[in-house]
Amino acid sequence: MENKDISLLEELLYNTNKEDTISRIKNIDNPIILHCFAANYNWNSGLDIPNAILENKDCDLGTGVLMFYYADGYRLLESPEEVSNSLLQEWKVFILKLQNKIMNLEFKTQNISFSPELTKIQIFKLKKSNPSISDILINESPGNIIDIPKI
Repeated sequence: MENKDISLLEELLYNTNKEDTISRIKNIDNPIILHCFAANYNWNSGLDIPNAILENKDCDLGTGVLMFYYADGYRLLESPEEVSNSLLQEWKVFILKLQNKIMNLEFKTQNISFSPELTKIQIFKLKKSNPSISDILINESPGNIIDIPKI
């Protein structure tokens, strides 16, 4: 990743104007920048910005899977009924939309790999409780592994 890309990431990550950040994310055409941004995003800051990443036409499948896990998508795999009953409406809508987009492979590219880092025991338990669980949600996604800078 070039210095100008890291500078852009720093600028976006520390921008206090959410609308400006969303507007700029919508115009990013580099999937790696979107991926690194999602990996460094403070997920306690709400889901408006992750939604903008997800809606960006250049968001890669690997970034979608990364966001699924960073947004606590494991809970959806482990206990779908708990998510259905969740009072966190914004999160529930986001995580279900993200899962649907991943399952339907609604991403332009699959060039960035992401591994959810689940243990064999976790995978076994998920498959036991839901034999039809898709491999795309529990295994490493296709593509190249990206070195994500810590910002």
